[in-house]
Amino acid sequence: MANRFFVFLLLIVISENVSSQVRIGVFLGPQATSANYEVMEKEQPTDYKIGGQAGITAKIPVEFQFYFAPSVYYSLKGYKVTLNNPSFPPGEDAQSNNVSIHTIEIAPLFHFDLSKKASHPFIQFGPAIDIAVFGKEEIVLKNGDAVSRDMKFSFGDYGRFTSSAIARLGYQMQNGFFFFGHVTYGLGSMNNADNGPKIRHRVFGVSVGKYLKGK
Repeated sequence: MANRFFVFLLLIVISENVSSQVRIGVFLGPQATSANYEVMEKEQPTDYKIGGQAGITAKIPVEFQFYFAPSVYYSLKGYKVTLNNPSFPPGEDAQSNNVSIHTIEIAPLFHFDLSKKASHPFIQFGPAIDIAVFGKEEIVLKNGDAVSRDMKFSFGDYGRFTSSAIARLGYQMQNGFFFFGHVTYGLGSMNNADNGPKIRHRVFGVSVGKYLKGK
């Protein structure tokens, strides 16, 4: 019983010590978004469009200059695709598609400070889960007609959940301000339909932010 009580007290002390060093930050910035779009292993031409992201992050000490940096943020992304080999979604009669998606991303990233100085560069990397909340697609059909509609998310249409890998390179200043450039490489396809396209997000951008709580 005494040993359990000692371990319990030790965990409380460790928890209090770590929580006192946790830094919470906010960030936002623009990004260029597109997708790797393949139909039956044939890549379709795509163009970038402008989006953005905004959210919160934390910097939780682990050991030395290594930290855990979970982030939760809103991300506006999308793509423009010319369909040389159309399929569903969006449909066999589609010639092109302009897609905009509002998403929430959950990214449990690893963080490494590249210097012990108060102002220093850093890198972050890790996986992310992308949750599509709402989307619009503007489709040009082969007969020239245009269709604007909400994206349908289901097991036989677009997928609401995708995965990706994220890398960030940034700089943190002594006063808590920071900025970073980021690259998002989609791993999972956002299409669920059988024999449909493979759609993997491709995003890069820059963001600025500030830690709201210091040590």
